[in-house]
Amino acid sequence: MDSSFAAPGPPPPDPILYRPNVAAILRNPQREIFVAERINVPGAWQFPQGGVDEGETPDQALVRELEEEIGVSPSLVNIVEQRGGYRYAFAKGRLKYGIYGGQEQTYYLCDYLGTDADIRLDATHQEFGRFKWIKPEEFSLDWVPRFKRAVYLSVFKDFFGIELRSTVTALREE
Repeated sequence: MDSSFAAPGPPPPDPILYRPNVAAILRNPQREIFVAERINVPGAWQFPQGGVDEGETPDQALVRELEEEIGVSPSLVNIVEQRGGYRYAFAKGRLKYGIYGGQEQTYYLCDYLGTDADIRLDATHQEFGRFKWIKPEEFSLDWVPRFKRAVYLSVFKDFFGIELRSTVTALREE
């Protein structure tokens, strides 16, 4: 029997090692979502997010990241929904910690129970210079690096049922 007609085996493993990561979509009572501008990249708006440390669950990482990045305590947040498996590879083959070529994120949609005064961008090591609340459809893909855009497209479709667009693309179409 000719072995060239054998059934194909499983696909090769993904060559990229993805670091576990969590991201928080905070939603206020007006159904607006929280976005913060990176202090070192003007015009780059994103959700609070960060890696899951060894020995930590994603839920624990979420609590830690919210406290570290925006000073929000767990008592001010109710988890509504979570979805995982969102992956992106870092640009230009960059490695984080010398081994991770990307991140695999679990996103959490959370109702925010606090006020703006409860948010402290300088709680620990300041990553964000300012924040705002926006309607989900106001989020622009132009705010995110290209290598993360497919994840944001999926997240907004999965959580809000909307198709994000680039502001630049939208202006060209009008």
